Amino acid sequence: MRKVPTFTAMMATALVLAGGCDSPDRTTSRVTASPVPPKVSTPASEPSATSQPAEPKEEPRKLKRGDKGDEVLAVQRRLTELGYWNGEADGRFGGTTQQAVYALQKAAGISRDGTVGPKTRRALDEGVRPRARSSSGRVVEISLRRQLLMVVDDGRIMQVFNTSTGSNENYEQEGKTFLADTPTGRFRVGRQIDGWRDAPLGLLWRPKYFNGGIAVHGANSVPPYPASHGCARVSIAAMNWMWGHDALPLKTRVWVY
Repeated sequence: MRKVPTFTAMMATALVLAGGCDSPDRTTSRVTASPVPPKVSTPASEPSATSQPAEPKEEPRKLKRGDKGDEVLAVQRRLTELGYWNGEADGRFGGTTQQAVYALQKAAGISRDGTVGPKTRRALDEGVRPRARSSSGRVVEISLRRQLLMVVDDGRIMQVFNTSTGSNENYEQEGKTFLADTPTGRFRVGRQIDGWRDAPLGLLWRPKYFNGGIAVHGANSVPPYPASHGCARVSIAAMNWMWGHDALPLKTRVWVY
């Protein structure tokens, strides 16, 4: 804080009814009178080529929070394959899956609505992933432009999370005006609290502080846009995963850009 915001379309195959013609009799004979042209019978109607009309293109249904089934399971597995943290694939489109979809949409630069429609499916099919900037060691990278938090090992992105950083709006506290920003720079995790921190500006779940009072922490609300007072919010489930997998131990480098 700083003083002062591909799914295959079915096409009908053209069915052509080809009309056949009899070959003329090529046998020759001598005639004494003027030849009379043979009569040629003409069919009442010639068969014409016909084709069946193309069936309407059937688009896959849009998947959203609350849906469940094999389609959801396939999306979850693909998200996990691409590195978007999604918890356990269970075929249920819950909050954790929505957070992963937000992250994918941010990386793809498309609308962040948390649902899986045509553009999001295309991003899944194309394997869209963000790129890391660091090249060695464990670094937690926070992209302010894309609102993504990435756990990176030796330049390889291991996990990608939706995050919500400082809103860059002014707020009042104890009669003073502050700017809710997340400063850029390179830092290290200096302290942590394994539980809820009842801070003056709200509750922080299992915070990992890397720049004074600014931390990566779990929150009940993690929208797909900047909304915090300066911290990098992730979901409660995501923060529990980070603690459980020792993703951000003390002294871990944090790069905000």
